[in-house]
Amino acid sequence: RSILLYKKPMPKKILLLIASFGIQPLEYSGTKEELEKAGFEAVTGSDKKGVAVSQENFMQAKADVAITDIDINNYDGLYIIGGPGALDCLDNEIIYSLLRKWQKTGKPFGAICISTRILAKAGVLQGKKAAGWNGDNELPKTLKDNGAEYSAEEVFRDGNIITGSGPMAAHDFGREIVKVFK
Repeated sequence: RSILLYKKPMPKKILLLIASFGIQPLEYSGTKEELEKAGFEAVTGSDKKGVAVSQENFMQAKADVAITDIDINNYDGLYIIGGPGALDCLDNEIIYSLLRKWQKTGKPFGAICISTRILAKAGVLQGKKAAGWNGDNELPKTLKDNGAEYSAEEVFRDGNIITGSGPMAAHDFGREIVKVFK
């Protein structure tokens, strides 16, 4: 006689990448809130393990894992949060390499605000359309130079890639991430 045990499925594990200095508080908290509300596990990664802060020290977040210690097999989705420190801390070859490896897995990923530029520079948006912060009117050119197209939408999904325009789109960005897994 065998006993069948129902095993509850593991929650989706989503990696949110933030800058150790200069995170955008609303983008981080709004996105994370939507993921956790849906029962997902949100893990925070950063260029440095420990405490990450916003520019005004308005918010602190605990970085659970350093970028150099990330095993992409442990996560179902990867999303880069924006803010004034994103380009200083996350716009580099370490992140580009991580994103290119991630893209090969076929798992969902994306970015919000200025961090969409990091996806473009990594070469993972080629042939795609993406949204992001365009306050300096540079995003359309950055995307075009890297084989992608600009979308003025608040949140834009192209296949399994989700991009958002900025802080006011954070909750919608988080909800769209949840939808890609449904």
